Amino acid sequence: MSLELRAITKRFGGLVANDAIDFAVADGEIHAILGENGAGKSTLMNIVYGLLQPDSGTISVDGKELTINSPLDSLAAGIGMVHQHFMLIPVFTVVENIVLGHEKTGILGKLDLATAREEILRISREFNFDVDPDAIVEELPVGIQQRVEIIRALIYDAKVLILDEPTAVLTPQETDELLINLKKLRESGKAIVFISHKLREVKAIADTITIIRRGKVVGTASPLAEQSELASMMVGREVDLKVDKEPAKLGSEVLKVQNLTIQDHTGRILVNKISFHVNAGEILAIAGVQGNGQSEVAEAMLGLREHVAGSVRVDGQEIIGKKVVDCLDLGIAYVPESRELDGLISTFSIAENLILDTHMGAPYSKFGRYFPEAVKKIAQERVAEFDIRTQSVSDTASSLSGGNKQKVVLARELSRLVKLVVVSQPTRGLDVGSIEFVHERLVAERNEGKAVLLFSTELDEVYALADRIAIMFKGEIIAIAEPTISREELGLFMAGVSAQKEVSA
Repeated sequence: MSLELRAITKRFGGLVANDAIDFAVADGEIHAILGENGAGKSTLMNIVYGLLQPDSGTISVDGKELTINSPLDSLAAGIGMVHQHFMLIPVFTVVENIVLGHEKTGILGKLDLATAREEILRISREFNFDVDPDAIVEELPVGIQQRVEIIRALIYDAKVLILDEPTAVLTPQETDELLINLKKLRESGKAIVFISHKLREVKAIADTITIIRRGKVVGTASPLAEQSELASMMVGREVDLKVDKEPAKLGSEVLKVQNLTIQDHTGRILVNKISFHVNAGEILAIAGVQGNGQSEVAEAMLGLREHVAGSVRVDGQEIIGKKVVDCLDLGIAYVPESRELDGLISTFSIAENLILDTHMGAPYSKFGRYFPEAVKKIAQERVAEFDIRTQSVSDTASSLSGGNKQKVVLARELSRLVKLVVVSQPTRGLDVGSIEFVHERLVAERNEGKAVLLFSTELDEVYALADRIAIMFKGEIIAIAEPTISREELGLFMAGVSAQKEVSA
């Protein structure tokens, strides 16, 4: 089955999200759409899936022009889609999620789940998905939840499968498994549209690559093309994919963590007696598969976790038991794992978000009086310094692309006087242009004598930025290594299968 788009155009007010886009994918082909965040990739596929209507242009399947008014029309035409943020009901089982909206009843009106259960097991066996039909979705790892979404599309006979940023929420291991499964789907004759901004993955999986920039197709490329060539087409300029970093010039110890233990509300140990330190002028990367305690450690650095024991000292001052505002006052900058949930207030303006943790003092307020002109002036300066792409600092944070949202968080946190920079997954979901900026900024902080504590599941990022690497597994630091460690050995440590090295805090 083939899918073809001709001259698809979509406008949102004065913004042209898709500008006369042509695109086609055929049976047994993986066609990648590569572009920066905000380039129009997801908009285009939401049109194909019936979630949006184009202003002009045509959609054809097997040469027959279709009108797609809803996802039901898309599914009927053999088109399935796996969204970046999964459309699953967490408290339902796998089989309940899959039959939702397509319920069939048997004797006495009882819901018939047996047939769907058999189909789930058949597809799981065929593609080695290993999905339990009766598992509760919220109890499944993210990678397995994504497989549920793929099974749902296949069970309703999708011939064309669209995956929107499918690796944005996956660990490196889950990403590798996904790419293997997509190749199996291709071999079975499926047509796959792979939407991404990650160059390594696109080169590894795609048969053909279409590059979109600012709503327009700017070219097609072979997966044999150099990463630098693809990056330049994406952002419209030369992009330095390597981080320029001089050897670290270590200063005094800024952060010292000793026997840090974190429990959940039931008393279950999430982090078990870990110790490490970070000096001024260095980047310590905490690496590991997501879910091994990194998020909890990052939150503990700012007093965001309860049930914490041990010691965390910044410049000799204990922060365990202190309030968040006290930790900020000690000189900690914090870039959280989720910029949308924890880094920004989406309904506030960009200017307001830039002063969230300094709004009570000069020059923004005095004796309870707020000075909007001062807020606006400094916001404009930070927008320029951090290259935040927006029409106005009065626009809401929700109007920004992912990369620009992250720049707002960085601008706010790094514009204060800080000693320690704590950053968690700083480039997750960002395009190459934004990643380049974030990396350069973090290295600049390190070069200015700040201590940087980086939490990342991206191995390329860890190797590019780290002066030392601490590897976490099941809530413990099992090794601290130099960045010369091989990817293979680091991967073994992350999987917990390598012999434990002596750890020096």
